Amino acid sequence: MGTVSELCVSSFQAFLCPAVPSNTPVPDDLTPEEQQELENIRRRKQELLEDIQRLKDEIAEVTNEIENLGSTEERKNMQRNKQVAMGRKKFNMDPKKGIQFLIENDLLKNTSDDIAQFLYKGEGLNKTAIGDYLGERDDFNIQVLHAFVELHEFTDLNLVQALRQFLWSFRLPGEAQKIDRMMEAFAQRYCQCNPGVFQSTDTCYILSFAIIMLNTSLHNPNVKDKPTVERFISMNRGINDGGDLPEELLRNLYESIKNEPFKIPEDDGNDLTHTFFNPDREGWLLKLGGGRVKTWKRRWFILTDNCLYYFEYTTDKEPRGIIPLENLSIREVEDKKPNCFELFIPDNKDQVIKACKTEADGRVVEGNHTFYRISAPTAEEKDEWINSIKAAISRDPFYEMLAARKKKVSSMKRH
Repeated sequence: MGTVSELCVSSFQAFLCPAVPSNTPVPDDLTPEEQQELENIRRRKQELLEDIQRLKDEIAEVTNEIENLGSTEERKNMQRNKQVAMGRKKFNMDPKKGIQFLIENDLLKNTSDDIAQFLYKGEGLNKTAIGDYLGERDDFNIQVLHAFVELHEFTDLNLVQALRQFLWSFRLPGEAQKIDRMMEAFAQRYCQCNPGVFQSTDTCYILSFAIIMLNTSLHNPNVKDKPTVERFISMNRGINDGGDLPEELLRNLYESIKNEPFKIPEDDGNDLTHTFFNPDREGWLLKLGGGRVKTWKRRWFILTDNCLYYFEYTTDKEPRGIIPLENLSIREVEDKKPNCFELFIPDNKDQVIKACKTEADGRVVEGNHTFYRISAPTAEEKDEWINSIKAAISRDPFYEMLAARKKKVSSMKRH
């Protein structure tokens, strides 16, 4: 079998010019008119053969263009897929830089809806990085958050079912303010999908947190005093704009959590409630190294369990360093870097702080810092970190958030 163009040409040629042996003798008794007619036939045959050759050349040219077009499109698709994969990797390392890369390479539109769709699909994206991006307080990030929540359909789902769906699409960050924004958006969307279930979004917000904390109490092995359904009902009295929610509703929610705890997106063996509740704060900071050559390195810090952990990337499973806060103090300091503070041992300048770090070869060794100097991106974040670290032992931001919301509901009822 030949190519398409060759088959076309041979068929066309056979149809127009049936094969005649080239050595067929020409009769010598032809009249002048017959000889002229024979010559005309030969000339037309030659013209047809030339037309066929031109057609063959054109078919070959078109075929070549089609083949080149296919290979060009394939190369473009391969290049695009490669850039998308690179953008996802960048996103998992630094969400804002990843989004910027995808936009600059025309792989993502710079709109809240398009970015929300990208995060909602979540193909190849780390759930922690998604939560980190959605929790940012920039106006644009908040628009993306609301567009992201709008993509969830909660109609005819009870609150536990809706929370399971919502909390599976990302991992809640540890910072209280971020969680507050995200859960506020969730409560608004749930009430929009299920009008009349709750008196207000505040009720939905408070009950959502109560459910997550119930999950902690029932399924965290460190919690010895497991709450009963009666205690759960009692804890949530008066949250429905001053009134009580139906007892049957609360019992059903309690049983659902008791029978099946929340699942962890990208489960890495950590307890889900540890991620939800223990971190007091998290974010990017610069840390001054403790080696001979003092260099500043960007690290992802998490404050939890009276310890300060730092990671190279938000997606790392193991921290690069752990700084127990026991017997340490914190203060603002002046440095060439702006917005600095440091951790130190009071009344003992030369004593090495008890801490550990992971070397490049994976070995865990004792730290050699007599102080840890850290730079925050802004003065406001510096103050927030200092306050969070000072209050790490005694403060539980999540209960404070709930107390503030309940106070708000109670105040609205009085007025």
